[in-house]
Amino acid sequence: MNASLRVAHTSFHDELHRTTAADRDFLLTAPIISTAFAGEISRAQYLAFLVQAWHHVRHTIPLLMALGSRLPDRHAALRSNVLHYLEEETGHDDWILNDIEAAGGDRHAAVRSAPNIETEAMVAYAWDTIMRRNPISFFGMVFVLEGSSAALALRGADAIQIALGLPDSAFSYLRSHGTLDQQHIQDLANILDGLGEPEDRAAVTACAKAMYWLYGQMFRSIDRNASPTTSPGSSGD
Repeated sequence: MNASLRVAHTSFHDELHRTTAADRDFLLTAPIISTAFAGEISRAQYLAFLVQAWHHVRHTIPLLMALGSRLPDRHAALRSNVLHYLEEETGHDDWILNDIEAAGGDRHAAVRSAPNIETEAMVAYAWDTIMRRNPISFFGMVFVLEGSSAALALRGADAIQIALGLPDSAFSYLRSHGTLDQQHIQDLANILDGLGEPEDRAAVTACAKAMYWLYGQMFRSIDRNASPTTSPGSSGD
């Protein structure tokens, strides 16, 4: 019984938190995050964030579909979890476009825009993880995005809304993720703690570390798009 208690106490989910702490700090110290929490963010910066969010979130459903198709038979039980994620994540890219419009941006310009190279690199890494590496690695990306959203979204939405005086309809993406991801985190913990093979755990850890760095770079790229004279998604260079 003591051994069982030790295993439960040192779950892989908990271990992942510890082993990626420095990587998580890199993401959380992106200047735009402290700017948002301090209530000093501009509307252009918020719109620029939403545009980059749309560029990676629109890949979520295709990525999940690819993941489900490539899970090995030894992980067949995870396909039901993937289906659940598919249901939960459907339509979130449209929510972001609605937020852009409600915040005074141009949703059509956002769709026509090209992603920042940092955002494109993050998406490309996710696709490469599923198609060329161990597909289980993708849960490392889920760990980063959902954990970050739960930690930042609600607090960030409140601070940004107060600073900019925008309506509630401009924050459907942030506020939905701040609420939904609390349950998703528990679901993910159950998935991660069920991974017993060392190679699966190592693959998830490597992906999480990479994603913290790539996501942190995405946040650091936002100010390039946030000049008051540029439309959402334009390069601003």
